[in-house]
Parts: sequence; C-alpha cells; structure tokens
Amino acid sequence: MDLSLVSLLLAVLIGCVRGDHLHHEYCVLGAGPAGLQMGYFLSRAKRDYIILERNSGPGSFFTRYPRHRKLISINKVHTGRRNREFNLRHDWNSLLSHKPDLLFKSVSGEFYPPADAFPLYLSLFVKRVGLRVQYGVDIGRIRAAQSATGRSYILTDQNASEYTCSVLLVATGLWVPQTVDFVGSDLVEGYESISTNPEDYRDQAVLILGKGNSAFETAQSILGRASRVHMLSSSPVRLAWQTHYVGDLRAVNNDLLDTYQLKSLDGLVEARVEKIVITKRKEQSKRKTGAKTKEQKTKLYLTLKKYLQKKQEGANSSDVTGEELPGYHIDNFPTRKPYDRVIRCLGFRFNFSIFDSSACPRHSDNAKGRLPAVTAWYEGKNTPNLFVLGTAAHSRDYRSSAGGFVHGFRYTVRAVHHVLEHRYHSNPWPSRTLLTTQLQSWILKRVGEASGPYQMFEVLGDVVLLRGDHCEYVEEFPVQALAHFSALSGHEVSGHGLLVLVMQYGKNKIDYLGRRRAETDWTKAFKSNFLHPVLYYYDTLPTEEEMHVRPHGWSLPRPKALHHMVEDFLTEWDGPMSHVQPLRRFLEHCVQTDLRAFYAESCFRSSLTHRKPPLFCQHGYLKRQGVARSNRLSLHIHDAGPRPDQQEARTSETDPAFPNYLAQAGASITSGLKLDL
Repeated sequence: MDLSLVSLLLAVLIGCVRGDHLHHEYCVLGAGPAGLQMGYFLSRAKRDYIILERNSGPGSFFTRYPRHRKLISINKVHTGRRNREFNLRHDWNSLLSHKPDLLFKSVSGEFYPPADAFPLYLSLFVKRVGLRVQYGVDIGRIRAAQSATGRSYILTDQNASEYTCSVLLVATGLWVPQTVDFVGSDLVEGYESISTNPEDYRDQAVLILGKGNSAFETAQSILGRASRVHMLSSSPVRLAWQTHYVGDLRAVNNDLLDTYQLKSLDGLVEARVEKIVITKRKEQSKRKTGAKTKEQKTKLYLTLKKYLQKKQEGANSSDVTGEELPGYHIDNFPTRKPYDRVIRCLGFRFNFSIFDSSACPRHSDNAKGRLPAVTAWYEGKNTPNLFVLGTAAHSRDYRSSAGGFVHGFRYTVRAVHHVLEHRYHSNPWPSRTLLTTQLQSWILKRVGEASGPYQMFEVLGDVVLLRGDHCEYVEEFPVQALAHFSALSGHEVSGHGLLVLVMQYGKNKIDYLGRRRAETDWTKAFKSNFLHPVLYYYDTLPTEEEMHVRPHGWSLPRPKALHHMVEDFLTEWDGPMSHVQPLRRFLEHCVQTDLRAFYAESCFRSSLTHRKPPLFCQHGYLKRQGVARSNRLSLHIHDAGPRPDQQEARTSETDPAFPNYLAQAGASITSGLKLDL
C-alpha cells in the first residue's frame, strides 16, 4: 500500500480518537442575540470566525425563559415615523443589519411579544445574513496558551474536539440560576423548574424570594389563584419608571403592588435571604372525616437564624419548637403564618465553571460578583484577547443603562467590533469629516434620531475631534474609555480639542409624576430630569486619573465647557429658541468662530471691510461657491498664474487647518467669537 495513503488513514484514525483541532481567527461562544450580532459584523468584514452553540438552534435561552412566556422588551411597530434609525429607539428586539426589512416586527406585532417569537427571529436572522454557526458544540473547558505569536485560547467540547482562536468572544449570557445558601434552602423551589400552570397554586399561600421581574412575573401568574402571595428580598422594590433602568420592575408585571397597597392579602417584606430559615412542620387540617384521623399537611415556616436555639447550620428539621418561630418573639411578625410553597426567583449568573485558571475572567465588583469584570472596551481585565459580549458584559453599566439587554448591547457589540478592527486589522474607527459650519446640523440630526446613544445613555457617546475649519465625527464610542481614545480608535486629538455628546438623565430625586417633574426653560437646561443631550468640551483628552476621580454620578470628568440641551416632551430637540440657538452659541464658544449662515451679499461686504470673515463665508463665498462659475474666467486666471502674494503665502508658516487666503489677506489665523460686523 502507498505510504502516503497509510499516513492519511493514520491521521484520520488519530483525529477520530483524539478529536479535531480547528483554528479560527475569532471564536464566538454562544448563538444568542449578542453572539449573532457579533457574527454579523465579522461576516460583513470577511473575517475568519465561527459561532459555537451547545444547543440545536439560536437563542436557546428564550425557548425556556421567561417561564411565563411573555417578553417585557418593547416592540413598538407604529411610531408615525419612517426613519429607520429613529424607529430603533423603540424597537427593543431587532438586531442591527444592512437589511431594512430584517426586523423583529416581521415575526410579531405585539407590543410585549411572546417569548417563542424571539428564537424564531434569530433563526431568520442567521439564515438571511448567512452566519457560520456550528450547533451541538458544548464547550466544557477553555484554557489560554501563550506562544511566540501571542496569546490564544483553546476550547474543548464534549467530544474532545478542540477549537483554537486568536480572539475569543464570549456571548454565553447569564443562564446559571442564582442561589443563596441558608438553612432550609433545599426546601425551596427554583424559578427554573416551577410549574407555570396557575391551577397548581389554587388556594395556596406562596412565598417568593426576590423582587425582580422574574419574581413579579411569577407572582403575576398566580395572583388570581393563590390565597396569598408574599415577596421577600433584602431591598425594596425598584420601579423602572422611577430609576430609568429597564431591568427594574416593569409596569407589565406589577399587579401585586395594587393588591399589596389596597390590602388584599398580598405583600412585600424586607429581610436578608442569608439570614432566613425555612423549616417544615406537619399540621392537622381543620377538616374532619368521621372518626378518621385528621388529615395532615406539610407546611413551610419562615423564621430567622437568630431564633434557632440548637440547630446546626444547614440542617433542616420538622420539629422546631414554638420558641424558634418568629411569632413567639413578635406577635405581629409579618410572615408568621405558614406557606404551602417557597419559590426562589433571584435571577441568573455567568457560568465561570468552563474556564480554567489561565483563562478565567475575574468576578466583577458589582452585581454580587455574578458577572465577569471587563474593561471599558469589554475586554476581560486579566484575559487579553478575550472579550465579553451581551448581558454578561453588563457589569460596565449595571443598574444604570441598557447594556444587559438586546436594545443596548447590540450597540456595544458594534463598538467592540470597531475595537477589534483597529487593533487586529489597522482599520480606524469609522468617522466622517464635516466642515465646522456643518457641525451644528449634524449634532441636531444625531440627537433627533440616533438610537445607539439614546439606548446606551451615559455609556456610548459621539466624539467630535475639532480640527479648525473642519472636524472628524466619531459615533458611539464607549465614553468610559475616553482616556484610551486614540489607542482604541486610531484617531488623534488635535490642539483644537474635542467635544463629547452623550444622552443622560438628571440626577435629582424628584416626584416622577409630580407637577414639577420636567424643566421647560432652556436657561435652566442643567436642571433637566429626563433624558436629554449633554455636550462636554475638552481642550485636551482626559487622562485615566481624571476619569477615575470624576464627580460622583458623572459619566465624564469636569470639562472646560458644558452644555445641556433642555429636555423635550417629544424627544425632538429642534426648537429654534430652546434648542438650536443655545447649541450654536455653545459651539461658537468651543470653536471660537461665528457659525451663522450668511447671504452672499453679507459675505461680500464682510470680506471687503473686515479681516475676519465668518467661517461660513470662508467655506462658501470666498471659495467661489457664492458666484456663478465661468470656464472662460477660470481659464484666464489659470493662465495668469499665481500672484506674488499668493506665492509668499504658500511658503509662509500658516495653520494648515485654515485656507491660505486668510494669510494672503493678512488675517489672523484664529477666528474670534465676536466679529465686528
């Protein structure tokens, strides 16, 4: 037999025994919305990537959760507008793509859609954009390897097949149920396994641990069947319409607040879950069936660890004494009556178990360590070339912005892709060049329709690099990484400084339904309470230290100049007096020149009588854009050649950001704000 054929057969046999070893430039772990969104950008950039998914289809989390099968993400199909970018502000489920019809509304028109619609949409997305997804790959171990070419990651699946990648993009979401150890925790049912049939709770007393949306979703489902529903957690209820955080309690799930406040047997209590004890006791029912023994039914009691007299921690006993129940010590203890069942609804956590010590991200300082710690550009803090995407990266804006939800992380995923393109492929962050006289119009366009900064308020912002008579406009940069702007984006900041445009809420504690909840006076725009645009002007790029010591509650350090655009009821910042004129005056202060538009006659008079013509005239009239073209005239000018003063101007040391004709006219290179017109 041919030796080469023998070698080939041997290699195949070894591969079957040891598993395959495949290399890709990018490995995306998880085919949920974040993983598919990153896959889309990598596919459009023609990168070598693979998406690995352990289940048989995309978005498998949504085939099981939420358990009661209704999403709380808004699907506002009818906005009265045809502007696609504006409509994404109110479409919380669609992913970003170049296909205008590839939106979530193609699978559901309901305002709060059924959960089954989301995997259907993700499957449609994969098919329409042609993503490379490999299903049935359950990665059980991830380790890092260091070589001469740099750090890489090795992923091992259930079949011992290995996938090696230069860059690992983790988009596994949060799916491991969050649990708390306390005495009697084994008597508690989990949100992930409870019955979703309301009839199973008929005439039962139910205690729910947790006060998030999953807890209230469960309470909402059984409210009409259970005899009473109590909810317990260490913190009081946080309402989304008060905190502006979409992860807090949404109105669609809050019926129990009515039955609590209107005293209809349901209620909320505060206690640390770690300090409670759940114990069971058999009680005789009140029914009698002839001479038979009374029926006995197991009941669950809630007590506190401090009342246990001689129980060992972790032990569960049904023979607690009366002195160990809270009612013995406080006769009006709120949860002194027994329950038929206790349900744990404490949310989910990131799966750290698949990482070995060489590749495991650190636990975040917030969110009780449930999330991995990442940099402002979503790279693991101790894991170079490993980026965390989607809900798992929510530690950057936990409880403040929308980074843990589809309508937020679709934009942060795009920002991460821009970082990857610059770092690994030398492609700078996309930008557009504008004349300085066009800056005001473009800012008004962005605040009126842009969906990225609108959803990821105080996290993603537009950075304007001032360059004299023109500027570079960089959209949706993670502002917490502003100190590293040049390294991440590939754009340098000039001596003219920069502007940062973000959307933000006010910081004052107010009555959010009271009469004085909104500010309408543009002179008091800094008192705006609802979402509104804010511009920061810096003459130099803020340092890492300045970012670290910024004032509490501020998304950016103190700037040289700050401008709030007063909040608007319609979120349309286009009022000539309230929005446009104050913005123009602020921009004029920052760029130190007049940004008004002029007629040709005014430009002509200004050019004859003043040394500092307005910038609008410099860009238009003085560049012959204000007079009719004549080929014959242009030919005569060309034949005549440059004038002596023009030749001198070309060799003089002038600011290249300004046209040469300023030097020819003996004008100052820098334009002043106040013109003698």
